[in-house]
Amino acid sequence: MKIYCSWKNPSREEKPDVIQVKTLLAENILFGMGNPLLDISAVVDKDFLDKFGLKPNDQILAEDKHKALFAEIVQRNKVEYHAGGSTQNSVKIAQWMIQKPHKVATFFGCIGTDGFGEILKKKAEEAHVDARYYEQNEEPTGTCAACITGDNRSLVANLAAANCYKKEKHLDLDSNWELVEKAKVYYIAGFFLTVSPESILKVAKHASDNNKIFCMNLSAPFISQFFKEPLMKVMPYVDILFGNETEAATFAKEQGFETDDIAEIARKTQNLPKENTRRQRVVVFTQGKDDTVATVGFLSALIQDQPLEECIRAGHYAANVIIKRVGCTFPEKPNFH
Repeated sequence: MKIYCSWKNPSREEKPDVIQVKTLLAENILFGMGNPLLDISAVVDKDFLDKFGLKPNDQILAEDKHKALFAEIVQRNKVEYHAGGSTQNSVKIAQWMIQKPHKVATFFGCIGTDGFGEILKKKAEEAHVDARYYEQNEEPTGTCAACITGDNRSLVANLAAANCYKKEKHLDLDSNWELVEKAKVYYIAGFFLTVSPESILKVAKHASDNNKIFCMNLSAPFISQFFKEPLMKVMPYVDILFGNETEAATFAKEQGFETDDIAEIARKTQNLPKENTRRQRVVVFTQGKDDTVATVGFLSALIQDQPLEECIRAGHYAANVIIKRVGCTFPEKPNFH
């Protein structure tokens, strides 16, 4: 796996503080908000993918035609269940990389008042993440089918409860907003633009106004295509942008960059308008299998005030561990120095 990272190289005197947090590790330093899902993983064949119109290596939201998929995949041999969701996994593994103190990471998202929701709460507690879920009983806890074919993984997310997050009923509550204010680094995947773009914007503006670090992930090509308007409303507040080569290419096409060179796309993305000019935008595009998992290690080093090169090294380490395992799982302790 390669990571291409674009940032200007100013003199020592001019170097911006884009990755300088200057704070001791403490509870709730890292804040994440996204779609909590229960992953259902199983090995399938090409016929299964074709039946539901899936690509071998893709990430999509479930449509009506995929309802039968979830019923079929749980009937497969060796089905595995894991706590999932892009952002929840990211903060969970950042906490694992750090180890102590516990509850360095806060996570907001919506679940159902059901058995799957209880599993997610238990998994978050086991991972020492301070998960403050918005719980409702109108929709069941969201799920994500991970259809594995060889080295590829096609993800179909049924957001369900995750799609019911309400800013005014959760993020805006004083007790919850205090946790947002307590954080120094923020990470939200682009997937959450499909749920509550107004929540993302509120957090992003807070980070920008207070010279904190706001990170975002392009998440999947369809985000740049079909959620372009909310994405570009948030972009001026993004200090660090993550994505893989496919997502970068789609973003470039939608922005009219007229290039397919990943380095040039990163430079053009870096130069998009930015609100907080005290921080220079960093663009991290990964190239290789299971690229985006590099994000999680990057965050763990970032909140420890590590140099950019060390953040990338941590990202490589985390990716190397996770891609060898089923689901978002990891050993008891990291072996990263």
